[in-house]
Amino acid sequence: MTINSSRRGFLKGMAGFAALGAGGCFSIGRGGDGKIRLAAVGVLGKGYSDWLPMVKSGLAKMVAFCDADYNARAIAQERLVRDGVDIDMYEIPFYTDYRRLLDDCGLLGVQAMTISTPDHVHAPVAIAAMKQGIHVYVQKPLVRTLWELDYFGRTAREEGVVVQMGNQGSSLDSMRRCTEVIQSGILGDVREVHVWTNRPVWPQGRAVADWIKSHPKGDRVRDGLNWNAWLATAAKRPFLDRYPDDAPVYDPWRIGKNVYHAFTWRGLFDFGAGAFGDMACHTMNLAFRGLELGGVSDAVCVQAESGNDMAYPLKSVVKLVYKARESKVRPGVVLPAVNLTWYDGDIKPDASIMPKWAATHGGKVPNTGCYIVGDKGSVLMQDDYGARCAIALEDDKEFVDIFKHEASMSVPRSIPFCGGSGEIEGGKSTVEMRGMGEAHYIEFLTAIRGEGPVYEQTGSRCFSDVEYCVPQMEGILVGCVAQRLPGKALVWNSETQSFGDEAADSFVKPYIREGYAF
Repeated sequence: MTINSSRRGFLKGMAGFAALGAGGCFSIGRGGDGKIRLAAVGVLGKGYSDWLPMVKSGLAKMVAFCDADYNARAIAQERLVRDGVDIDMYEIPFYTDYRRLLDDCGLLGVQAMTISTPDHVHAPVAIAAMKQGIHVYVQKPLVRTLWELDYFGRTAREEGVVVQMGNQGSSLDSMRRCTEVIQSGILGDVREVHVWTNRPVWPQGRAVADWIKSHPKGDRVRDGLNWNAWLATAAKRPFLDRYPDDAPVYDPWRIGKNVYHAFTWRGLFDFGAGAFGDMACHTMNLAFRGLELGGVSDAVCVQAESGNDMAYPLKSVVKLVYKARESKVRPGVVLPAVNLTWYDGDIKPDASIMPKWAATHGGKVPNTGCYIVGDKGSVLMQDDYGARCAIALEDDKEFVDIFKHEASMSVPRSIPFCGGSGEIEGGKSTVEMRGMGEAHYIEFLTAIRGEGPVYEQTGSRCFSDVEYCVPQMEGILVGCVAQRLPGKALVWNSETQSFGDEAADSFVKPYIREGYAF
């Protein structure tokens, strides 16, 4: 079932207007209001917090919505009323199949699109949109597989569209300032990085796989849900509604009893990228930018709890090796190879690796963070997004906030702060997510308008543009493959897009169901 109510009447009225546009897209300002014509694929959850700030900025107007669950329309309308936003969801075309929206983008004059769907739908929607010249804001992880990543990068560059990945911490003043400090070389040679997260907070692991396999008949599809469109490229399977209360798939930290929709798809190989794909775009952000990391060469999952053939493990530890490279910020300086260890499932690195921090914090490691170790000092990010960063050089007795440390204060500014990202409170890098997300979205819109600074880091007006997010995602997705083959040492060749290992190579390209090729 596809519910596209109001589509026919609206598009009939658009037919004459469409004749004004060439190639299916309209120049900004056509129609007199100067606003970017925006479509949203994914209406609630992260979708709502992606498209709403763009509309509230006054730089964009909604011309289409798409969500496989038609119920999202009414729920979004209730939230808009609650939030005091003057949008009538029933006056704007609504699609439950993204392919039909893409068919109509030219007629609708879509210029930009937010893509906030399950991970397996990111690449199909974004790549098809970019081929129409549509600029895309894509939630992290950018894509789900390495094949899609290569395809995404090539398409974005060929089409010359603006891309922004949704790792909103990139727009924090503190993240950008700490990046500058690390890039200055103040830490000396860095060969060791540790990154950890308390995710997953959704059901995954062997118990999930066993429960799904034991229910092959499935459940009645919920009213309003276009299950076929939700599956998209994935192999056809019966809909499963909710886990019963006694299903052995939870612990107190797990959330949600839905099997697939909504949100609990993330831990399943066919739909999500697990905790690594979900959080590393945030928690590895500082290390990747600050150390100018590039190609990953080696990967091995050294620990995996509750591994299986359907869902990511409950807990894991993955070791990645990033190649030596020449610094772009300090030309002529060769940066050494970096050993990066990833921990998820609330596993943390031992406090003994950060003795100065442990000595002043009761021997405790932050719940989530990134620890960057150089031969002249270390940086500790104590949250997911880079809002709290501290530094300790070799002669320091303890860590000091990055904004207050005397040596870091002497590092000159080189990366423009993102307007509206929030003020630094009391000279400390404690800016949380409030206000910062809006800045990340507005940067995307102003880039489309050809406004704002051009970042040397990306060569564009978006700080998480394709030149940044594609290389960052490559290492993350190599790590995701390693999680599926615990204990196996993998060597990734980016040029050939191959591990040279039959089992690992089988995970490089996604399954693409007939009728959903892109």
